[in-house]
Amino acid sequence: MQKNYDHRNKYCFGLGTIGRDMFYTMVSMYVMVYITEVLNVPNATLAVMTALLLVLRVFDAINDPFMGLVVDNTRSRFGKFKPWILIGAIVGGVSMVMMFLDLGLTGAAYAAAFAAFYLVWDVFYGLNDIAYWSMMPSLSTDQRQRERIGSFARICANIGMFTVVVGIIPVTNALSAAVGSAKQGWFLFAVIVALLMLGFQMITLFGVKEQKGYFKQEEKTTLRQMFRVLFQNDQLMWVAVAMSLFMIGYTTTASFGVYFFKYAYRDENMYSIFALVLGVSQLSALSVFTFFRKRFTRRKLYSGATGLVVAGYLLFFFSPMNMAYIGVAGVLIFVGQAFIQMLMLMFLADSIEYGQWKLGKRNESITFSVQPFINKIGGAIANGVLGVTLLISGINAAPTPADVTVGGISTMKVSMLLLPLITIVAGYIVYMKKFKIDEKRYAEILSDLKARGDIQESAPAGIADNP
Repeated sequence: MQKNYDHRNKYCFGLGTIGRDMFYTMVSMYVMVYITEVLNVPNATLAVMTALLLVLRVFDAINDPFMGLVVDNTRSRFGKFKPWILIGAIVGGVSMVMMFLDLGLTGAAYAAAFAAFYLVWDVFYGLNDIAYWSMMPSLSTDQRQRERIGSFARICANIGMFTVVVGIIPVTNALSAAVGSAKQGWFLFAVIVALLMLGFQMITLFGVKEQKGYFKQEEKTTLRQMFRVLFQNDQLMWVAVAMSLFMIGYTTTASFGVYFFKYAYRDENMYSIFALVLGVSQLSALSVFTFFRKRFTRRKLYSGATGLVVAGYLLFFFSPMNMAYIGVAGVLIFVGQAFIQMLMLMFLADSIEYGQWKLGKRNESITFSVQPFINKIGGAIANGVLGVTLLISGINAAPTPADVTVGGISTMKVSMLLLPLITIVAGYIVYMKKFKIDEKRYAEILSDLKARGDIQESAPAGIADNP
């Protein structure tokens, strides 16, 4: 019986994030493209929007632990995760669509309206994201089962992300031609993505069944205890630092994709083909993760993946504008990044039991609030780097790609490739020196928790109700 629930949870949990990552990618990677390439805002407005996005993302990242506190303290017949997954999907979807709606505003008025919609999106997407990912550790404390659930979820997440990455240019071009306006074409695409987000989330909401009575019932967490969870769990802090450095690099590189192919490679349509190759590479890597995991420790996998990423970045930076070289470099980078993202998710999940062992409370949602915090900080810095680069390289003001100078292209390549490489390597060093929860240590922690009665010896048959 339990095995059937494990399979059901694996697929229903994973499928839910296809729409989620389409939704997140639309904003995190393409809202700046919409602002600069569709609305064609002047440099003065772009400077304001760059600063605004940086401030908003940092503010909401700081707010995420408080959202985690809200989720952890939720008590309902549907559990503590599902209500916020649903509310976040609905409100976040509406606010995302409004960001891509042309209200006919310009200058300060446009910036103010955009800030309002973006802030609502950020808060409610954060609630959805925290509730969704913090549900995963509650489905199993077995590392192998978590890896199976997590790897399938990451595969689905990447399907969602690359669906948007590959389709954004051809689909918005087709929609724009059909309705006679690029602004309306992008708006329709945003509506489609929002509806898909809600639809896929329903699979998780109605399909996942949580274990009931497996973890000891805990009292609600106070604000003071929230800070204790965050700052006295040293392993959580170190994995957060390592993840942040990685995500800053990864997100910065991804943010430049459209601009690189339009202004450096001089063929915007090649972006979708390149993205398709990378998507297949990343999905293939995730699909064989469990195979490699059976043969290598997490530490060895992280080292090997980082080696692939470093080789890919160096090859990309020194490559001529030839797709054979650029393609190989991209495959190396994204295969390595797929393994690193999967491992980071597992490190974060394991820090929950470590925190429970050290501090006496699980607090899945406060712990997993670190993930959207990291994503938003990474996105904020990436957008800041992107905006500043577009301004100082002359790309935003260039009438055509041919008007961008060689120096401008070099500036973009440094921001897109060398700076991210530095932060990714720094994240690897932090992990190797500071993160101590390996397979043996985790088993010891789990044994202590069972001996204390904080976790039952085996999962009970009782399953929580669905909404």
